[in-house]
Amino acid sequence: MAERLSLPGFVNAHSHAFQRRMRGRAEGGDFWAWRDSMLEIAEKLSPGDVRTDYAATYHEMRAAGYTAVGEFHYVGLAEAEAAVEAAAEAGIELVLVYVAYARGGLERFRQVSVAAYLADVEGLRARGAQVGIAPHSVRACPREWLEELGRYADRESLVLHVHADEQPREIEECLAEHGVRPIELLAETGCLGARTTVIHATHANDHELDLLADAGARICACPTTEASLGDGFLPVERIVARGIELCIGSDSNVRIDPLEELREVEGIARRRELRRNVIPPETLLEIGSSYGAASLGLAEWPRMEVDLAHRSLAGVARGDVPAALVFGCGADVVVSA
Repeated sequence: MAERLSLPGFVNAHSHAFQRRMRGRAEGGDFWAWRDSMLEIAEKLSPGDVRTDYAATYHEMRAAGYTAVGEFHYVGLAEAEAAVEAAAEAGIELVLVYVAYARGGLERFRQVSVAAYLADVEGLRARGAQVGIAPHSVRACPREWLEELGRYADRESLVLHVHADEQPREIEECLAEHGVRPIELLAETGCLGARTTVIHATHANDHELDLLADAGARICACPTTEASLGDGFLPVERIVARGIELCIGSDSNVRIDPLEELREVEGIARRRELRRNVIPPETLLEIGSSYGAASLGLAEWPRMEVDLAHRSLAGVARGDVPAALVFGCGADVVVSA
């Protein structure tokens, strides 16, 4: 039998599994043009589609070394239940990051009130699902929704995930409506805390990063998606300097490869800092595993195994394996479960 190395499984802290249908498509324009195409797909999804497509996507994640996933879900309650079933079939630990959506998007995304949203959350929890609270964004949730969701997450000790500072237009619209930037609004409304994960934060300024650091909140980087959508470069070096924990997500699932996500996090930092080894390989592997688990509120999640005889690792000294994994390997080094 080939020699194997057992490691904590990678944790995908931010996924939209249905967007795997868009892989390989070269939508023109920008993020907003891509979003229009995404909404066309989302509008037509059925629970059966979710059950089938998500199971296939989760099997792909499992084969790539992800053993837990946070599904940022906004396509309906019946579809949420189908996602739970799909994860069980694929053998991946699921935290259903169930999305609150007050305005914008599609009608199927929206709840009529915060109370209706929280009733859905309570129902999912009663059926045994691991659930996180998720105001979709400051575009989708007005101030009063953010305040109530922040209170509920804190009272119930649930994780809270939210998109913020992904796009300049999002920041401009927040400033116009609220007079503050997105992460500043999250702080004002009680949505920043030690169980908060901000998705992207690509365009966060120094004050916003200080707020995240002071709150003990995390950032989920999704580099392959951020590159695909032309979002910009995560300010990795400013995040690391403040001691803000990072985790990774496959987001749109244009690629499903945790090692590529981690390599891009460090690659961005190196290109911006003009030096190497900004984040040590061992820390990058933690970003890919235990930091993601903490983001999802998981104390335990499955391990995975790496094939040390794989051509990408053949001849590599044992002490160099962490660096070789991050900088020289793809997900095919993982031994499929």
